[in-house]
Amino acid sequence: MLDLLSDFLWGKVLIALLITVGIGFTVASRFVQFRFFGRMFRILSASQAFKKDKHGHLSSFQALLLSIAGRVGGGNIAGVAVAITLGGPGAVFWMWVVGLMGMATSFLECTLAQTYKQAEQDGTYRGGPAYYIARGLGSNWKWMAGLYSILLLVTFGLGFTALQSYAVATSVDDAFGVPVLYTGIALAGIVGLIIFGGVKRIARVAEVLVPVMALGYILLAAVVLFLNIERIPDVIMLIVNSAFGLEQVVGGGIGAAILMGVKRGLFSNEAGLGSAPNVAAVAYVPHPANQGVVQSFSVFIDTLIICSATAFIILLSGIYDPANLGDVGGVALTQASLADHVGDWGRSFVSVALLLFGFSTILYNYYLGENSLNFFSTENRNLFNAFRVGSIALVCWGATTDLGTVFAFADVTMGLLALVNLIALIALFKPGLRILRDFDNQLAAGIEQPVFDAKQFRDMNVDEAAWEIEPEDLANIKQRTTAPASGESAA
Repeated sequence: MLDLLSDFLWGKVLIALLITVGIGFTVASRFVQFRFFGRMFRILSASQAFKKDKHGHLSSFQALLLSIAGRVGGGNIAGVAVAITLGGPGAVFWMWVVGLMGMATSFLECTLAQTYKQAEQDGTYRGGPAYYIARGLGSNWKWMAGLYSILLLVTFGLGFTALQSYAVATSVDDAFGVPVLYTGIALAGIVGLIIFGGVKRIARVAEVLVPVMALGYILLAAVVLFLNIERIPDVIMLIVNSAFGLEQVVGGGIGAAILMGVKRGLFSNEAGLGSAPNVAAVAYVPHPANQGVVQSFSVFIDTLIICSATAFIILLSGIYDPANLGDVGGVALTQASLADHVGDWGRSFVSVALLLFGFSTILYNYYLGENSLNFFSTENRNLFNAFRVGSIALVCWGATTDLGTVFAFADVTMGLLALVNLIALIALFKPGLRILRDFDNQLAAGIEQPVFDAKQFRDMNVDEAAWEIEPEDLANIKQRTTAPASGESAA
């Protein structure tokens, strides 16, 4: 029954909704993910000076790294290999399509998360899909916000935490012969030390860990590409031909390629799931669209760069054989492929990369689970401490357990999570476009850094207290009001 429900969600419903939201908002926003691609770098640069407010909020850059810590995980290494094994090289093409559309989807959901974020008594923020559903759609839809929070807790806070631990432990066992129990205990101990420090400690760890792990993996992939540079055009043609059934490499043909590309692409970059908006909402920024632009870039990093790196490592190797993949698949395929390029130490490198990716994702999953609990209660500290202890236990248990059923269950709950969020995004298309128009209009007026005036959006039920910008930051913004850079039109 889990398989039937999963096939129905991923094979029909979610593909239609992802296309509707991704292409629909891309067109309606006049290709926002491409228009503001260059602006993203300027926003991140400015955010480093726009983060020392009295409450110590996360900066735009810290929120970006925390979301990348979650997006970049086992899906980038093992998930891509599974997609190629079951869907053929064409699945990579559809992962790219999902990534490009997902950049617009991520802009919409993260902009909405910022718009509808809620100020807490200690001055920090809370937000995410549950909040933009409850505030944006009205009190009659609060049940839907509650349902989303429950699904988020079950999928990320519980299911994916165990799955990431399993992936890390089995990879370390394969590469170094370390028993999964020992890996699970060590991983659980380190995770416990960090998550009891709260989101700020998690963000500080991500700020160091994410650039190291991502750049290291990309650098090695670049070496592989350089060593096989003459074969790259052939691999690109293989991907494109397989995507449209012009080169039959798996039994399922084009249908399997699309299904696996969409499914694994969304699993990897999470655009449309509503997970990243939980992090995007807590950033201290002058305008909601700022974080929308930044978060759309995290999808690009995840799918168009890191997933592509894994795909080319596999397809350029002598290991990939569509007629005989029975003995090697998942992370083992990536390990064997890299070893084929650089020697046996490549297996160890993949294990270390998966360890770092999985570890950062576990921290991210914990935060999402905590944020889902916050929607129901912010005062019950015993509840949060129980969740922390439970998360640590899940890490240890997941490392030592066969999680086939858990993975199937998580596939279904992830599909339901995406279903709820995508329906909400469609309902909130107009508010999202309204926020984008405000950003565009300020740029057109020569304002280098637009500022969100919550008073002008009272009819949208925004929390004005969440948009109180520190006077010194506001003064810095006004000093930087210059015309938009050449080639970056606000029109």
